[in-house]
Amino acid sequence: MTPTASPRYASGAAGTTPTRRRCLQALAALAAPGVLQASLAATPQGSADARFLLVFLRGGYDCASLLVPTASDFYYESRPNIAIARPGGDGSALPLTSDWGLHPALAGSLLPLYAKKQVAFVPFSGTDDLTRSHFDTQDSIELGQPVGARRDYRSGFLNRLALELGAQPRWHDHLAPMAFTDTLPLVLRGGYDVPNTALAAAGAARPGIDERQAALIASMYQGTPLAGPVAEGFQTRDEVARTMQGEMDAASRNALSTKGFEGTARRMARLMQSRYNLGFVDVGGWDTHVGQGNATGALANRFEELGRGLAAFADEMGPAWDRTTVVVVSEFGRTFRENGNRGTDHGHGSVMWVLGGGIAGGRIAGEQQALTATTLFQNRDYPVLNDYRGVLGGIFARMYGLKGNALARVFPGAKPEDLRLA
Repeated sequence: MTPTASPRYASGAAGTTPTRRRCLQALAALAAPGVLQASLAATPQGSADARFLLVFLRGGYDCASLLVPTASDFYYESRPNIAIARPGGDGSALPLTSDWGLHPALAGSLLPLYAKKQVAFVPFSGTDDLTRSHFDTQDSIELGQPVGARRDYRSGFLNRLALELGAQPRWHDHLAPMAFTDTLPLVLRGGYDVPNTALAAAGAARPGIDERQAALIASMYQGTPLAGPVAEGFQTRDEVARTMQGEMDAASRNALSTKGFEGTARRMARLMQSRYNLGFVDVGGWDTHVGQGNATGALANRFEELGRGLAAFADEMGPAWDRTTVVVVSEFGRTFRENGNRGTDHGHGSVMWVLGGGIAGGRIAGEQQALTATTLFQNRDYPVLNDYRGVLGGIFARMYGLKGNALARVFPGAKPEDLRLA
């Protein structure tokens, strides 16, 4: 795909560019005011047996490796070492649409759920927060308050959702939120009393060449002209790894690791099947500045472990999976181009995942556009075309029957976006 090519990533009719589509949507809104509100008002009143789990990937995961823009030539030009190959060979992207593929590490977990229309992806999603700071943006996401406004750190958006649901007779007696974390996360702090419990120990695996292997490799070059450069290379690698591991650990905020997440997910499912219907869990280790890998490597390992965990959660939920919605978010995406360390740096737009036995999945949802040199945000990142608060607001409207004022209290200043996912 070239910078002058027509956008192919479009949720509308073939050949309709995002600009033209936005114009048509604006005209439609002028002709029929209140269409979105009427659509949301017409949604079901929500089932008191519905369950919702928010999974937060702390560290800013690389969405371009998860949902691969296989139709974009610019993607392959920008990532000569870490791109996921186009579908067709070993270790290549798993085809989802003509424009998008899935990381091959998810072949045995998410792909079967996608085929059953139980997974959808919302690319170009995120927040307007531009700090590119893990901590500021994580806080911004969890609070769900307007960017730029004064923050109230005592009011997370899932707690505000619990307050709204708890005020409704059909939810009041059996609403049971839970944070599956060792401390109460910001997203569940507020006026509704929410407990927390950790189901697994925190800690991240550290893949790569260990000290013994490094010593063996260095000994192979001993007495040769390359001995010095090899030794220096390993020393530099260790220094960078220590620095980046420290940043990764900090960015993860003591979230659990993907290692062993499958067991944790099954324990969460058993609890949500029988006792809790509103949950939160965070998973760390996604800050991949160095040695990210492509079809294999550090990031692939995390995708594989996370995917197995989510598939295990779906399996363990049993019949309740049909009334469950899981949303996976991260504070931001990563730079579209790879960096000099064969990794990626802090970015902007990301990809949300939506899973559930009763969702309208098997598709790529939301506003989309081509990925070229001219469409990147600030010439480096995915743009945000789908506000995460709007996407979640649309899901909550369908799940719980929440309408205008209630949604406005959960997400002040946000416009719900009905992508018909739930």
